Amino acid sequence: MSDNPGDTVDFGYRTVDRTEKAGMVRAVFDSVAPKYDLMNDLMSLGIHRIWKDIFVTALAPRSADTLLDLAGGTGDISFGWLRRGGGPVVLTDINSAMLSVGRDRATERGLLDRICFAVADAEKLPIPDRSVDRVSIAFGLRNCTDKDAVLREARRVLKPGGRFLCLEFSHVQVAALEGLYDTWSFQVLPRLGQIVAGDRDSYQYLAESIRTFPKQEVLAEMMRTAGLGRVTVRNLSGGIAAIHQGWRL
Repeated sequence: MSDNPGDTVDFGYRTVDRTEKAGMVRAVFDSVAPKYDLMNDLMSLGIHRIWKDIFVTALAPRSADTLLDLAGGTGDISFGWLRRGGGPVVLTDINSAMLSVGRDRATERGLLDRICFAVADAEKLPIPDRSVDRVSIAFGLRNCTDKDAVLREARRVLKPGGRFLCLEFSHVQVAALEGLYDTWSFQVLPRLGQIVAGDRDSYQYLAESIRTFPKQEVLAEMMRTAGLGRVTVRNLSGGIAAIHQGWRL
């Protein structure tokens, strides 16, 4: 199954040519890279830090295991993995501006020698088959053009018994939260983006991209179709975010 079988894909609420989306997403993150952590604070009211801590715990870091951190951006997941005793990290992102921020942060933390940085497309990874123990992607999958390809690549590079985990903004499961969440996303957040970062449009896109992201069970089925097994979903904060996990069996 493909989430976008035709020649066009979503870019927030807009429909664009499939070949144009990656460049448009890159422009968004070129714009927000210097304030990316602040952006996540605004989008989640700071709760993303708790979600990421839960996510790193779910990754179950071990010194013998290697992590491939897709769309790793500014490095939060990689740093958390290493703090918890995880082994070597390959941190990739398609956006060099984001990766530059991550590299600077790793240098400040004295972690540069434990992380390999690479500009790479999660849909076409320059990584050998069956070579890593964990693949993570946090708040990045919704920006990928071909999500099915990302999932297939994640399975390909995992060792048998390895796991793929995705942390992403998802779909609210608590009816009482829906109205408040919509008001925050579409009225407050873009205005804050304009005030704080001078960029309303990027924040508007990011809010829209959450709503067009596959619902929890749809993404779980996409993972199964990609060949991942024992797929589970854990909703966080009433479904505002969710952790999807699958194994290469």
